[in-house]
Formats: sequence, C-alpha cells, structure tokens
Amino acid sequence: MSTFEGPATSEGPASFEGKVALVTGGSRGIGRGISQALADSGAEVVVAARGLEGAERTAAEIVESGGKARGISLDIGDDASVEAGVKALVSDYGTIPLLVNNAGITRDNLLLRMKKDEWDHVIGTNLTGIYRMCRAVVPSMVKKRFGRIVNVTSVVGSMGNPGQSNYAASKSGIEGFSRSLARELASRNITVNCVAPGFIETDMTADLGEDTRKKLLDQVPIKRLGTPQDVAAAVSFLLGDGASYITGCTLEVNGGMYM
Repeated sequence: MSTFEGPATSEGPASFEGKVALVTGGSRGIGRGISQALADSGAEVVVAARGLEGAERTAAEIVESGGKARGISLDIGDDASVEAGVKALVSDYGTIPLLVNNAGITRDNLLLRMKKDEWDHVIGTNLTGIYRMCRAVVPSMVKKRFGRIVNVTSVVGSMGNPGQSNYAASKSGIEGFSRSLARELASRNITVNCVAPGFIETDMTADLGEDTRKKLLDQVPIKRLGTPQDVAAAVSFLLGDGASYITGCTLEVNGGMYM
C-alpha cells in the first residue's frame, strides 16, 4: 500500500544532480540545446546520435563547460542499434531515469508525389523509433519505480503542413502513443509527456531567405522564432520534480502560432 507524503515542490531551476539523461538526436539543433541545459542542471547526459563524431563533439563541449556527458552512436530507426545501445547504458548505470526522445527525420513531398519509402522511412524512424526507445528503456524505470520521459513532437502534428503528411502523421501519432503510455506507467511513478516546438532557430532555418523568414514570422504572434533554449526549458520543466503531477500532456512551445 502506498502512502501519501504530500506534493513534491521545487524552487528555482530543476536540479538533476545524480541522474542520467539520455537525449536522442542530441548532437545538434534542439537536441544539443536540451543536452546542454540538462548538463547545466547537473545531469550526466548521454548524447545519442547516428553519427558518433557529432555526438562526441557535443559531449566534449558539455564537458569543457563543466558538465558531465558522453557521446554514443545510436540509430532509433534500427532495432539492433537501440537494443544494444540501451542494454550497454543500463549495464553501466543501472537505470536511465530521464529519457528525451528528440531524434527525427523529414522526407517532405506532396502526397501525390510521395513515394512509399518516403512514408515508411519517416513513420519507421519518428514514430516506431520512439516505440523502440521506450520499449528498451522503460523496464529499467519500472524496476526502479521512477522515470521521466519527454517526447519531442511538433506543431505540425496539430495543425498540419502541406508536403508533410508523413511527418505530421508521425508527430501526432507520438502524442497518442505518449498519452497511452502515460496511463500504463503512472502507477510506477513514471510520467510521459510531449513538447511540441513551432518554428525554432536552427542551422536549417538560419539558411532561409528573408522572404521565407518573413512568411514564417507572420504566423507567429510573438514575432520571433523560438530558440533551442526555449524548447530545452520546457523539456527540463517536464523532467523535473515540479512536474511530478503532470503526465500525458503536450506542452506547446510555438510563440502562439497554434492555440
């Protein structure tokens, strides 16, 4: 029988001292921002990416700034890669209490031109990849009766976008998956939430022309693109003690473009 000990409280920024955080797609863009923010708050961050060089480079930058991190090669689109990578981490750490599923791909095309492999690759990586990661990591969380999972989706999953039916389907599917998993795991003190970014300032958006950039900003009431740090702050909140009574939700980080 469980006992009620009162609500968890937190003051100031979340502290992840003594906790391991696994961030997929953690070597650049939003994932890099999340990795750095968690390390700044005391977590030992495992930066996971398909390319080992990029993962190790981001991990080295975190270490140079005073944090704890390591880089690993992990492909969320491959069963064997996920199983082997997570097994090795659980062997090293005993459990992975904080999981951020950020990795994803796009293969944009209008439906009438979209090839089946473009559909399959996006769904198989973005949606099935999160199934792979959760299926591999959750058993160690259940054993320890603690876990925090944040799945990074997209505003496109809610509002749609021409040429991205595969991407939108994968992201909205992640939200449904997350709500179902949240119900399954709540009694084990494991929360599952989503963060849905809008237009974020990354290497890709930095190369946009002025006209395209203006069209994007016209859709955002706050009149600026978001930053990886904006997304990282939302992820950190949902991973922290202050969000211990929040599960199955999607936190929109989009400057008001979708309400």
